[in-house]
Amino acid sequence: MALVDLVMPKMGESIMEATILRWHKKPGDFVKQDETLMDIATDKVDSEVPSTAEGVLEEALFNENDVVPVGAVIARIRTGQEAAVTPPAAVIQPPAGNTESVPLPDPRDIPYQPGPAHTVAKTSGARFYSPLVLNIAASEGISMTELEKIPGTGNEGRVTKKDILEYVAGDRKVRTEAPSAAIEQPTVAARETPQPMVIPSSQATTPPSAEPAVITPQETRSPVTYSGNVEIVEMDRMRRLIADHMVKSKATSAHVTSFSEADVTNMVLWREKIKKEFEKREGDKITFTPLFIEAIVRCLKKYPMLNSSIDGDKIIIKKDINIGMATALPSGNLIVPIIKGADQLNLVGLTKQVNNMANSARNNKLRPDDTQGGTFTFTNVGTFGSLMGTPIINQPQVAILATGAIKKRPVVIETEQGDSIAIRHMMYVSMSYDHRIIDGSLGATFVTAVVKELENFDVNRSF
Repeated sequence: MALVDLVMPKMGESIMEATILRWHKKPGDFVKQDETLMDIATDKVDSEVPSTAEGVLEEALFNENDVVPVGAVIARIRTGQEAAVTPPAAVIQPPAGNTESVPLPDPRDIPYQPGPAHTVAKTSGARFYSPLVLNIAASEGISMTELEKIPGTGNEGRVTKKDILEYVAGDRKVRTEAPSAAIEQPTVAARETPQPMVIPSSQATTPPSAEPAVITPQETRSPVTYSGNVEIVEMDRMRRLIADHMVKSKATSAHVTSFSEADVTNMVLWREKIKKEFEKREGDKITFTPLFIEAIVRCLKKYPMLNSSIDGDKIIIKKDINIGMATALPSGNLIVPIIKGADQLNLVGLTKQVNNMANSARNNKLRPDDTQGGTFTFTNVGTFGSLMGTPIINQPQVAILATGAIKKRPVVIETEQGDSIAIRHMMYVSMSYDHRIIDGSLGATFVTAVVKELENFDVNRSF
């Protein structure tokens, strides 16, 4: 018999920890290879962790809702294979006169202990914080400036859940036992050693006060009361993440939105003409989304600055064009799967990718990699009848384009015989962009270029 270690898998470059949402098996249960063992959640997406071996689940080293670092052993499976045998457990020598061996404590009773604390000094940008750490900081009234001062014991000096809880507990103890005048002095031993501090670009550029901030303990805050007939609904985990990302984006980027209007009559008539044949031949329905993405990709090739990100005072222009597609979920939440290499796909390939990603998102089948690496985001706010929108940039990108509902309206058109009024299919196009590097002239030029691509759609094209 052999014991096989199951470790927390790495699910992306920036993801260093995950939260266990649910165990599908309990110790003693038989599990097949590739069978789902647990559900986990990161700040990007929920996913399943399959078993890497077949056998009996010997032990689960973490509980549900525990935050586990990538690479940590989370479970052990006893198999019938002779390979990958783990060393036998050490035995403590009994005292003299005792003939029985005493095994070491059950690993499940020993909480996970991170490695030695180390701080990584950074030359630009801010430390990464998981949503869990940010939520705890917000609930405890810890500002970003103070959060930067907390020494981290996680990978690359990141602050873990344990770090921030110990910090809060230490502050509360000192404030409870010390006189009020002592609050002026540092209250945690770790504060006595100066730590390198990086101020995020989204924070004010003025230096922080030399005096540490005074945090009000959670227990002493006055409870919030609500008047009238109200219903209180707790945000689910995804909604809290969305809220956090949106607030961060507005604090990071200088948002500007430009608008234009497109006559998409040719596109509407062409799709109406070929949609039945397309579905019969390709087995997929063609929507307007791949047509819009096709036009966006062509314009990004002409204006690559819109396909970039910012790192401190550097502009990183992306050569790959990976389009994020904002997708509404049945729960009302929003997720952005990525169509990678969109510039390498023809219309049929874009259609299949759009449909596959949308279906995977709605059925909670997205992989962690499906939501990473986007360089530009598109959202169709017209799907739900909205005429136009002012979308929020999906960090660390610098622009997001939105299309509104397509409506028939009488408009003036120019013909060889002169101006005339006709019924046309009209649609508003809007784009929010980061004014730190995208000026109004470039932003408006890009939107106009997309509109021209849509209006000059070839009604005689094939698919």
